[in-house]
Amino acid sequence: MTHIAFHVNLSDRLAYACRLLRKAATGGARVVVTGSPEDLRALDAALWTFSAHDFLPHGLADALPPQLLARTPIVLAQSPQAAPHREVLVNLHETVPQGFEGFERLIELVSQDDAPLRSARVRWKHYADRGYALTKVDQKDVVT
Repeated sequence: MTHIAFHVNLSDRLAYACRLLRKAATGGARVVVTGSPEDLRALDAALWTFSAHDFLPHGLADALPPQLLARTPIVLAQSPQAAPHREVLVNLHETVPQGFEGFERLIELVSQDDAPLRSARVRWKHYADRGYALTKVDQKDVVT
């Protein structure tokens, strides 16, 4: 069964996503990030510029040929079903991603704003009502 983690109270969701993806890639995880076309384009740009020392191999699912898509460790896709990996799914949408149950892990990234927090509560209830194991990582509790 998919393990689901909500990372909440993110002051900069894209910067957090970049750090999370760097950690995942360093650990050898294969990740699909799903979101709106605008969020995915912004994340794509952020991944190219967030660190002068790290290169994170990634690509947009609709822009890569199938043979390259299968070898890309970080795939940015409007729909997770368009990606070849089923290990980790990172959700930037404010809705439940279609096909999430096919992944080992789902990570929901939630900013500090009211609307995303409200929609995250709806998703939390959706998953909990279906018996998924849920955890919350609250960034206001993290000491840096």
